[in-house]
Amino acid sequence: MKLLMKEWKLCMHPMGFLMPLCAALVLVPGYPYGVSCFYTGLGIFFICLTARENHDAAFTLTLPVSRGEAVRARILFCAILEAATILLMALFILLKNLIGNTPNPAGLDAGLATIGEGLILFALFNLIFFPLYFRDVSKPGKAFAFAAVPVFLWIILEIAATYAVPFFRDVLDRPDPAYMAEKALFTLGGLALFLAGTAKSVQLSVKRFEEQDLSL
Repeated sequence: MKLLMKEWKLCMHPMGFLMPLCAALVLVPGYPYGVSCFYTGLGIFFICLTARENHDAAFTLTLPVSRGEAVRARILFCAILEAATILLMALFILLKNLIGNTPNPAGLDAGLATIGEGLILFALFNLIFFPLYFRDVSKPGKAFAFAAVPVFLWIILEIAATYAVPFFRDVLDRPDPAYMAEKALFTLGGLALFLAGTAKSVQLSVKRFEEQDLSL
């Protein structure tokens, strides 16, 4: 808990507050809603950039904590922001359905399956970004660039799938409440991937951070 407070007070960047609010993009007609998750990833990048500028790694290692505890605190802090994005996305989806949901030509319609897609995108981002970042905490931009490419590739493939893949086109990309059971399973699968991907990212990140020479 104390390390989480340290992350909040010393590493939080204004973009970390603003980017989860991009979940409101689900209200925009004809928009690829997965991009809102990318913006939260951008906020996480700025948090890690702030940590670099504040020499957070060197400071943290002067505290009576292990490197593994420092890694877990950072990833947990960022995962909380991702969870907040998903929650906000769900609220805006409910609002959109209340005011009138229209078909989305740029990917999945705003609905339960969109939540599943967001969880998959965060799983992908975490699994790539954090192990690369903790290999060299002085280069968060490099880690973000490598993570952004597969995230956008998934978004592009998802848009294409809503036109070409029957399961996406005929089941997931249908206005709620049609096929809610299938959409719920897809979203639960996304949650499982998010939890497993984030846990694996912690494991890899701890190992790489422990190997990193911070003496310079």
